[in-house]
Amino acid sequence: MALADDTRRPGHGLRRDLDLLEALASPEAQRAGELGVVRLAQLTGREKSQVSRALKALAEEGVVERDPDTLGYRLGRRLFSLVARTAEDRLVRAAEPVMRDLSAELEETNHLCVLRDQDVLTLLSVSGHSFRVHGWEGRGVPAHCTSAGRVLLLDASPDDLYVRFSPHHALSEGHALPELWAKIQQARRDGYARVREEFEEGLVGVSAPIRDFRGRVAAALNVSAPAGRLGDRLDAAGRVTAEAAARVSAQLGWDEQPKPPSTARLT
Repeated sequence: MALADDTRRPGHGLRRDLDLLEALASPEAQRAGELGVVRLAQLTGREKSQVSRALKALAEEGVVERDPDTLGYRLGRRLFSLVARTAEDRLVRAAEPVMRDLSAELEETNHLCVLRDQDVLTLLSVSGHSFRVHGWEGRGVPAHCTSAGRVLLLDASPDDLYVRFSPHHALSEGHALPELWAKIQQARRDGYARVREEFEEGLVGVSAPIRDFRGRVAAALNVSAPAGRLGDRLDAAGRVTAEAAARVSAQLGWDEQPKPPSTARLT
């Protein structure tokens, strides 16, 4: 990737490009949505011509993007994609040993899940018997009727739910969205979500949130099993799963602090 416009000293051009990326990630850039060459030159203490050349090279690689109308720059999709893949890999590596212990304790399969639009995507499944089961990995299921979906939506506001589940979605009809909001709040109070045969007949499940260093929900740890096997101990499984999720959160840098319950209402 051609990032540097100054190669006289090893790493010097890269450091300069990183300065540009830092400026484009600054609160000022986030508020404005973009920054122009002149402002970036001011923030980095560089000549405008140098900044312009460097940004052109970064844009060609997809690391930054240029708005054709305003000519301003913002961080590019390729950079976000690299960051997302790195964060996801770290999440899986942190979660897998904990998931093995959880599966051994509950003697049930558990899943590491993330939110993708209106669906829950399974990144990793671990069984107490084989340690890895692949039937669910990469598979998406609806967020609204799963315990994993409800904990992945813990950070959502009522407006977020309306946006995510658009007017064309069945959830927007009747009382479905307020009901989903109420179940999300119940999960917030309990520290985990439970589902009894809502996603699939005969299947029950519990999920707990995994939080990143900012305290934002990054993933869900889910345990699902036939009702005849797990139904009578669903709440106990929920508490154990919440403890396991907290251990993964700690590895991601989250120092847990109690949060007050949300007072927002969805009617």
